[in-house]
Amino acid sequence: MSARKLPAPQPNPETQAFWDGLGEGVLRIKTCEACGKAHYYPRHICPHCGSAETRWLDTRGEGEIYSLSVMRRGDGAPFAVAYVTLDEGPALLTNLVADDLDALAIGQRVRLAPQARDAEAIGDGPSLPFFTPSGD
Repeated sequence: MSARKLPAPQPNPETQAFWDGLGEGVLRIKTCEACGKAHYYPRHICPHCGSAETRWLDTRGEGEIYSLSVMRRGDGAPFAVAYVTLDEGPALLTNLVADDLDALAIGQRVRLAPQARDAEAIGDGPSLPFFTPSGD
């Protein structure tokens, strides 16, 4: 089996703070000053109320698995992808890193992986938001 290759993210001015945060080990999302709701993916306009009054929020980088799938076939298998619901509210599609993929479960607590960048997998691009079981 060959190693799993992930495309390098292509930051733009609207998302640069998100990618910079991951490089510092911090997961940043946007929150709306008008309606108070947090949202992911990073964008200037609030998807809940349409306000342009948004700001960056440094999350705790913790949440729980909402759904997951372990891929056992194809390049780079096995690997796990999941929707993780952050403690701040939004859910994001992400990759899970774990020694035992069969031990992963819906509702399990996870945290931002300390090593969220694999130079072999994504080249010189920014870090990616990977999560790992938190042990809680």
